[in-house]
Amino acid sequence: MPHRGKKYQTSFKLVDRTKLYDPKEAVALLTDIAKAKFDETVEAHIRLGVDPRRSDQQVRGAVVLPHGTGRTKRVLVFAKGEKVREAEEAGADFVGGDEMAEKIKGGWMDFDITVATPDMMGTVGKLGKILGPRGLMPNPKTGTVTFDLAKAIAEIKAGKVEYRVDKTGIVHVPIGKVSFGAEKLYQNLAVIMDALNKAKPAAAKGTYVKSVSVASTMSPGVFVSPQAATSMSLDR
Repeated sequence: MPHRGKKYQTSFKLVDRTKLYDPKEAVALLTDIAKAKFDETVEAHIRLGVDPRRSDQQVRGAVVLPHGTGRTKRVLVFAKGEKVREAEEAGADFVGGDEMAEKIKGGWMDFDITVATPDMMGTVGKLGKILGPRGLMPNPKTGTVTFDLAKAIAEIKAGKVEYRVDKTGIVHVPIGKVSFGAEKLYQNLAVIMDALNKAKPAAAKGTYVKSVSVASTMSPGVFVSPQAATSMSLDR
């Protein structure tokens, strides 16, 4: 185990690494053991029983968290004509077309998410090698390729998060800040789990949710019972 600071070691001792915690108990424990001087981000890590190498077992989508993420995202919109004004009025941070593409090619990356109207994908597609590896490429599956810019931007600003299984079969997604408290973190996690359950590929066989853990920026991970996580409810 690499050298860790005293605060981490203290937190580590409070987590039973042999236990699968109930989701509500897990997020409550995280709020207790977070010791950093800043408001730590809390993430969920869900290992799924899918083969990401197969196109029919991809898990990808987006969902609006009921309590947001605690961070306001900077939105870049590729649009033209009347859609430029619509994007600006909806609260987009940056709007443009070819000139924005040239800025990105020159190294500008001061945005967190990209939205594009379908008629701008010819321009955006040329940026695939830059945006793709950073997870910034617009995609219809996540609602970021659309003519309804007002709705897309409003959802992003309200706390919309994207999820996507990585090459190891794990989904990593933020569920808020430690300052949210256990109840709000639980509700955000419940929405994520519900979305993943609905996104289960028909080709996936066997156990779908294999493991779940939650962790804050500076804390050790807390293992959650996969069965309990799968059946989470906002009514609890």
